[in-house]
Amino acid sequence: MADEVWVVQTTLPVEWLEPLVGEWCYNIISQDLAACAQRHSITSMFKWEDEVQSAEEWRIQFKTTFSKKDHLISKITSEHPYDVPMIIAFAAETTSEYAEWANS
Repeated sequence: MADEVWVVQTTLPVEWLEPLVGEWCYNIISQDLAACAQRHSITSMFKWEDEVQSAEEWRIQFKTTFSKKDHLISKITSEHPYDVPMIIAFAAETTSEYAEWANS
């Protein structure tokens, strides 16, 4: 497979109820910054302020294009409630059909 999409992931606090998370994802897609979003309830374990902590969160995974990736990351950063949001991005190989759809 030579075609690719970009995957951008972040987490949001569980206090953001599902309708708010859905609206946030909808707004990003409707602004044409991503082709789709998936949201899942997860439990994260992490070190913060020298203590190991655990928290319920939402994991959000967007599929986007290389040309939209930086703008999407800027949007996430500007609206994110965390002091240090987890934002990772990576290229993923996919079928030519899916890449064409995601890039349209």
